[in-house]
Amino acid sequence: MLIDSHAHLDSPRYDDDREEMLRRAAEAGVGAVLSIGIGEGPAEMQRAFEICREYKGKPGIPKLFASAGIYPHNAGEGDETALAKLDDLLAQPEVIACGEIGLDYYHEGAPHAVQKEGLIAQLLIAARRKRPILIHCRPKDGTADAWEDLFEVLDEHWATTGLGGVMHCFGGGWEQAKRSLDLGFLISFAGNVTYGKAQPLREVAARLPIDRILVETDAPWLAPNALRGKRNEPAYVVQTSQMLAELHNVAPEAIATATTRNFCRLFNLPPGMGN
Repeated sequence: MLIDSHAHLDSPRYDDDREEMLRRAAEAGVGAVLSIGIGEGPAEMQRAFEICREYKGKPGIPKLFASAGIYPHNAGEGDETALAKLDDLLAQPEVIACGEIGLDYYHEGAPHAVQKEGLIAQLLIAARRKRPILIHCRPKDGTADAWEDLFEVLDEHWATTGLGGVMHCFGGGWEQAKRSLDLGFLISFAGNVTYGKAQPLREVAARLPIDRILVETDAPWLAPNALRGKRNEPAYVVQTSQMLAELHNVAPEAIATATTRNFCRLFNLPPGMGN
């Protein structure tokens, strides 16, 4: 069984075939999906949770979990009402993580100081609710500025919680990977690890302990290389898993078993919960 640890199931790109898409995932061997609850902003962060409830118990559908959070670009919308909504969502049993949250200095968005303030506010809520966090971190090209600021915030406001989290769609180097491990994070790889120019990322993935990695799609974006440019979906996490198996010189089943075990350990879920 595989777990897609990060997919945007609430994307409008699935509105016409969401159930069929989820059935394809189950047929591909995906036993569970973590549906990311950021929407297009705080007004939509509940959609991932609603999708979990909508498909709960349906045969032929993977087990669905949800997250909730305010994306870095929307940090300026994180007022008291939005943060109270986040707190309420994290109290729901299906909502097992806070995210994706973090810092993005690559795109134009909220000012850096606003992003950091928004991140800290959400860390405090996640800590109270005892929910691990899903981190998005993207620096400017050729720099490590966002990473440096991120680790400064995490060292001060998160490390002592012991809750850990996931470095989602990891794109850093070995230094960032090592610091993430030291903070108790799992490191998740998406379809971009299969791209032709991603050799430095593959080298990082190959060095990581197998008990500290996850696989994801980040669907509907970042389809694996063989499907690049097409709409991504959870079924395609199989291809990313196969790449990690090659990098670690193990059978694909070993990656599936390890990443499922890692996911369950982080989120305090019983083994086999996706069956």
